[in-house]
Amino acid sequence: MNALRLTPSPCLPLTDEEWPTEIADMKAGFAGALNVYRTMAHHPALLKAWAPLRQHIVKDSALGAIRSELVILRSAHRMGADYEWAHHVSRARSLGISDARIQAIRGSPDGEDGLIARAVDALFDGFQLPASLERALSAAIGTQAVIDLMATVGFYSILGYILLTYKTPIDEAVAAVMTERPLTEILDYGRGSMS
Repeated sequence: MNALRLTPSPCLPLTDEEWPTEIADMKAGFAGALNVYRTMAHHPALLKAWAPLRQHIVKDSALGAIRSELVILRSAHRMGADYEWAHHVSRARSLGISDARIQAIRGSPDGEDGLIARAVDALFDGFQLPASLERALSAAIGTQAVIDLMATVGFYSILGYILLTYKTPIDEAVAAVMTERPLTEILDYGRGSMS
């Protein structure tokens, strides 16, 4: 974590030595594993309250793992959140999502991926799903998954605000993987490009 001290940020990820005693039990789990949560640990009450929602969004969502990753990748792309993009490229690959499909979610993909991309865009651009898009999504993935899609966009938007405001560095292991195995093609589809 010493390299993190070079990052120009008013709120660096906390080191193990700085970890708040009131959330000591969280350090060995998800909260201590990633810089985003080590940054959020500056506000222990928020991190503690965040944990149950994170469990639902990340682990128990009606979207399922693959759709969730596509929603998160599109959200990261729209926000220009390099941290979330890199972390979720890594996670998407571990789920078997191809680099081509990952790249496509930054553009105008076809089929269900296109519905997901349009839904995320609608939430960023108009703060709601138009009725026709909501109907198409509900028919394709179910109402609970549509609600989880909206919740996922909101959840990762909040993380994006924190990451971008505090310039949270990408975790070293993820940065190394992205350096060793970058996406095969860099596409630029406007706002939030990760290239």
